[in-house]
Amino acid sequence: MAPTAKSLILDLLSTLGRRAAPVRALVSAAEVFGIAGNNVRVTLGRLLAEGLVERDERGLYGLGPGASAVSEQIRSWRRLEEGLRRWDGGWIGVHTGGLGRGDARQRRRRERALRLLGFRALAPGLELRPDNRVGGVAGARAQLARLGLESRAPVMRLGDLDAATEARARGLWDADALVAAYRASVRRLEASAERLAWLPRREAMVESFHVGGDAIRQLVLDPLLPEPIAPAAERRALVAAVRRYDALGRRVWAGWLGEDAARPEGSPAGVRGLAAAGEILRAAGGV
Repeated sequence: MAPTAKSLILDLLSTLGRRAAPVRALVSAAEVFGIAGNNVRVTLGRLLAEGLVERDERGLYGLGPGASAVSEQIRSWRRLEEGLRRWDGGWIGVHTGGLGRGDARQRRRRERALRLLGFRALAPGLELRPDNRVGGVAGARAQLARLGLESRAPVMRLGDLDAATEARARGLWDADALVAAYRASVRRLEASAERLAWLPRREAMVESFHVGGDAIRQLVLDPLLPEPIAPAAERRALVAAVRRYDALGRRVWAGWLGEDAARPEGSPAGVRGLAAAGEILRAAGGV
């Protein structure tokens, strides 16, 4: 699916970390995807008003505070395994039943936060995930709040579920489908990596953007399940494949960043994975 001006801008700015890019660089990249320069400029104005991007005194654009929490979550794909610990069988629960419907924007933010951290609904008003992330309940509570969950939502540790509820909890995720998706993505990355060597540069930019972005989106939205529920080796294989592909993507996109993107103190520029931030924002309910 072709990116919109909004998703492309957020994608590209997310690759720059704390660096910023001039309008001409964003327009140049957008043209590769058939997006008009005027569309980019109008969209930048809207994103600036929404706080999703910010402009410095030099007129360069970077991600704004409204997108920073999600962008940080996206960039963490490289360190997924570092954020996990051995599962002791406990669960983290979030009670959303007392939050009410609220406005549509807040509901989207709530749903996005829960989805980004791999929660699933065990019962109406009760979201659940295994307590296998570093930081435990306190870490999950803080991360959910940064991502948009209301601070009054109770976040708690659950344990000693009865056998039927335990089985139902473990069945909230389709482990076989996860494994099949990991393997399919690895095959797609490997096939694309072979093509990038001979594709014209503009076509390689488009393909690496889509293929790399889709794989990173998959990792960012992965529930990061512990071994008793789903095998971790297949997920690790995908992370390794994305790292290899990311190195190719950096080379494909190096011209755009090296020529046009602002670099503090002349330090080398490099793509940080083509994270498809805009696609994740849309898929997870918007900003």
